Amino acid sequence: MLINKDTTLCMSLAARPGNFGTFFHNYLYQKLGLNFIYKSFTTQNIGDAVAGIRALGIRGAAISMPFKEVCIPHLNELDRSAQTIGSVNTIVNTSGFLKGYNTDYIAIEQLLGKHGVDPSLRFALRGNGGMARAVLAALANNGYRNGVLVVRSLDKGKALAHEYGYTTQLDSEPVIADVLINATSVGMQGGEGADELSFRFNEIEQAKIVFDVVAIPRETPLIKKAMELGKAVISGTDVAVIQSLEQFVLYTGVRPSLDEIQEAQLFTNQQIRLLEAKV
Repeated sequence: MLINKDTTLCMSLAARPGNFGTFFHNYLYQKLGLNFIYKSFTTQNIGDAVAGIRALGIRGAAISMPFKEVCIPHLNELDRSAQTIGSVNTIVNTSGFLKGYNTDYIAIEQLLGKHGVDPSLRFALRGNGGMARAVLAALANNGYRNGVLVVRSLDKGKALAHEYGYTTQLDSEPVIADVLINATSVGMQGGEGADELSFRFNEIEQAKIVFDVVAIPRETPLIKKAMELGKAVISGTDVAVIQSLEQFVLYTGVRPSLDEIQEAQLFTNQQIRLLEAKV
């Protein structure tokens, strides 16, 4: 694709930028003949970064940890998906008017249904940030009543858990649950806890389903261990595909066919495997 003065830029903002969105979006732009390009960035100043989105006419931005909540004061409006959760993972710029959305919620809800996760099962969710909020909202709105929020500090976790009708416990205490969900950065490539399990071995061993929202690497330590133990798994890559697709539609107004989505996912996974093999 030839980049010219009319090429529309979309981007992502994350503490540790990854390649998933870059591969996924750019593949579809080229496949569909759209004059768009996608690039990932990081920042030390979210206010200036959002101002740059507005000033430079950047069409859309995917927002990842730790910017999902702190970006909100810099936006003009929140979609219901973001307002309900209090967290933004997508910014759409229309002539300088910035609107925040949350496609994480959509992805979580779809995956729970696709994998047939029984709402009567007890879940344990680790985390208390923007992604944890999206997961809790999806669980609560789809009839999951028996669950606990696992946190490092009860002061930070209690309000979030209470908002959705759940209890809390410290991560230093044993976790007993059928469904384990990691919504922290533990296991994320490039981070301090990249090689760590977000749940203990015995906790994984007694669980039925393991769900990790971390997308990079494709197989986190938690997902690898769960697969070794024969557990049903839902990966962060699954989340990334759905939420990235919904972002693509918001940015371009075009919804790719199922075949095109599958092609983009296959291409993205292949490219990420090649990068991981070089590490």
